[in-house]
Amino acid sequence: MSAAASCLLTEDQFLCSICLDVFTDPITIPCGHNFCKTCITEHWDKNVPYQCPNCNKVFYTRPELQVNTFISDVAAQFRQSAQQKVSSSNLEQKVSKPGEVPCDVCTGTKLKALKSCLVCLESYCETHLERHLTRSGLKRHQLINPLENLEGRMCSKHDKLLELFCKTDQTCVCMLCTISDHKTHNVVPLKEEYEGKKAKLGKTDAEVKQMIQKRRLKIEEIKHSVELSKEDADRETADGVQVFTALKESVERSQAELIDTIKEKQRKTEKQAEGFIKELEQEISELKKRSTEVEKLSQSEDHLHLLQSFTSLNAAPPTKDWTEVNIHPSSYEGTVVRAVNQLEETLSKQMKKLFEAELKRVQQSAVDLTLDPDTAHPDLILSDDRKQVKDGDVARNLPDNPERFDICPCVLAKQSFSSGRFYYEIQVKGKTRWNLGVARESINRKGDITVKPQNGYWTIYLKNGKKYNASAGPDVRLSLKSRPEKVGVFVDYEEGLVSFYDVDAAALIYSFTGCYFTEKLYPYFCPCINNGGKNSAPLIISPVSH
Repeated sequence: MSAAASCLLTEDQFLCSICLDVFTDPITIPCGHNFCKTCITEHWDKNVPYQCPNCNKVFYTRPELQVNTFISDVAAQFRQSAQQKVSSSNLEQKVSKPGEVPCDVCTGTKLKALKSCLVCLESYCETHLERHLTRSGLKRHQLINPLENLEGRMCSKHDKLLELFCKTDQTCVCMLCTISDHKTHNVVPLKEEYEGKKAKLGKTDAEVKQMIQKRRLKIEEIKHSVELSKEDADRETADGVQVFTALKESVERSQAELIDTIKEKQRKTEKQAEGFIKELEQEISELKKRSTEVEKLSQSEDHLHLLQSFTSLNAAPPTKDWTEVNIHPSSYEGTVVRAVNQLEETLSKQMKKLFEAELKRVQQSAVDLTLDPDTAHPDLILSDDRKQVKDGDVARNLPDNPERFDICPCVLAKQSFSSGRFYYEIQVKGKTRWNLGVARESINRKGDITVKPQNGYWTIYLKNGKKYNASAGPDVRLSLKSRPEKVGVFVDYEEGLVSFYDVDAAALIYSFTGCYFTEKLYPYFCPCINNGGKNSAPLIISPVSH
């Protein structure tokens, strides 16, 4: 009857309102309310008259207290039921789950193993582990965190525990192996090698994390480059729109072509950046995976498992060297200029403003140059500061080193460039002949030279004091409104662009586009022959005034 009754009652009905716990020696006072005998006794010892804590009914004579056996029995059942629930819950938590190592001794329901014994080659739950913790003979056994496949820790040849490491063959061995196959080898205890390998894994993990960090920084660098490129694109687009808005329907096609060109360059930059970012993120994913595996292995207390996995995890996964990988914003210098040159008469004012703005931008890439005397033709005279060069008519006795020009009166700058952008200015005032530009490192410097891009030269030149040409192979005749006194040279290596400017007039002279550079570029200077004093003025590398 009590079991059936307990199914109809709740635990709250068997709680004492004073101690808020299940009744202990419950008694019923005359008003019908129930309390623990100790609780109501102590309550009435402190309070007179005697009052019910629940309904406040007053008893002028202290009631006699008798234990209510029925309530006492039911409360006991509730207490026992609660204890059984706790025990069941604890057992459920200890039962071995998929992926956990089960106790080898348990029959029926397998409990989760707490430790594995490397001597007994068995795993034990909390109960069955007790013998290894209390018996003196078993206390000396080596216990480790639970592992499956303990048989794999035995030597397949001698059926002995693998407790040594052969450094010669880089393999785990047993004691009998050291007197047979590995007799003369360098053998150490597993723990000694484990500590060494674990330390190396820690170093590997740090290196992998550093590689991840470098690639994250490279992603930020690439994103920043894209942002800069987009700013340039937005600015150039705005300039182009401002110019072409003033035109009528006849120039709308030119405006659309200009914007498409700029956007295509920007899309190219973004596409390149997306490819790099995707590749970097993929490497980071692989490195994170390796880092997780290495970190997990380095925390392992399993000597054998660490050593067997060390070789495959110690080396970082193959990755690309990103040190020299960069995103260079596309160069737009000359884009708008070349588009509006056809409308020069109508847009002369706008063109002037555009050139000035463009020149200011390229001047931001100014570099400091000096002339290299080891490349100078023997007739040439260089200033002490190596900023000026002119033809002296008389050849000096100089060593004919491979870098020196021996026929053409030329000289290269000491500085070279193999990436990015650079800009410099040369004063040509007072000269009747000159040749300026850039040349690749592998140019032929001996004998007669034909200056053209096919031979590694990108230059413009003045001839007979009035004829300006671009050495484009064949030459291109240049029509200039005024004689330049200072020429600016701008190079964008990645864009394959070489542009020449009349600095004082803020005008574009000529641009080589679509160039393909694969080696170092050197600024190139040719003051040409003295011509009886008519061309005696020097070429001067001038400081750039922004």
